[in-house]
Amino acid sequence: MARILVTGANGQLGNEMRCLSESDKRNLFFFTDVKELDITDLDSVLAYVGDNGIEFIVNCAAYTAVDKAEDDEIVCRKINALAVANLAKAASVNHGKVIHISTDYVYSGVHYKPYTEDDETSPCSVYGITKLEGEHLLFDNCSDAVVLRTSWLYSAYGNNFVKTMIRLGREKEKLSVVFDQIGTPTYAADLAKAIMTIIDSGIFVPGVYNFSNEGVCSWYDFTKTIHRIAGITTCKVYPIEGNEYPARATRPFYSVMNKKKIKETYRVSVPYWEDSLVKCIDLLMK
Repeated sequence: MARILVTGANGQLGNEMRCLSESDKRNLFFFTDVKELDITDLDSVLAYVGDNGIEFIVNCAAYTAVDKAEDDEIVCRKINALAVANLAKAASVNHGKVIHISTDYVYSGVHYKPYTEDDETSPCSVYGITKLEGEHLLFDNCSDAVVLRTSWLYSAYGNNFVKTMIRLGREKEKLSVVFDQIGTPTYAADLAKAIMTIIDSGIFVPGVYNFSNEGVCSWYDFTKTIHRIAGITTCKVYPIEGNEYPARATRPFYSVMNKKKIKETYRVSVPYWEDSLVKCIDLLMK
């Protein structure tokens, strides 16, 4: 049995981890969000991890307001970078391990073939820069650490693109959605399963791993598929270029990731993005 701390437990991924924990008889989970544990406070983190004998820290906490981060860099860095160092230090002192969630935004987004973990990082936003800083601080302070870079995360929980497009599709007669930013949606439930596969594998190979669902689409394609699955027929969706959509932060134009490393190392199963989207929307429709 492993003693597992999940931070950011009220977010999309944290809630999916809660769901998995309900049927998990092998492990003991500790779920915290900012009210239970301020991960930006090193003393609090050290005390919590030590007092509860934590063996794995799964860090789902993050500052994810990408546009707001451009004007809120200090707070963004505090959560996405400095807090990660705190978790790493606590894990190291207590001989624990860390699984930290990062992002495709650490890549430049200018390639036209799927990024591998060895490709050069060159983030183009404050959000991406601080997430990359968090990765570096993690490995600087804890050798037993895994980074999972993911993309376009959505879930039946919290606020996300899928829920927004369903709401807008029902409210509006037309929508304009970017067609020249290419990536892969990731169902948070699939990422949660991948995390538990790593924990339960009996091996722990530190390093950086990419994880998203399989396949490729644009935000426009994603929206059209959401509407089709949700049965929305009254809203016309128009494709626009990224430079036509007002956004404070620069987004990667191409952030598809190669998942070969995590599949070979941990035997992680990676579902196709549209199959997972059907599962999520089915939950939302209940």
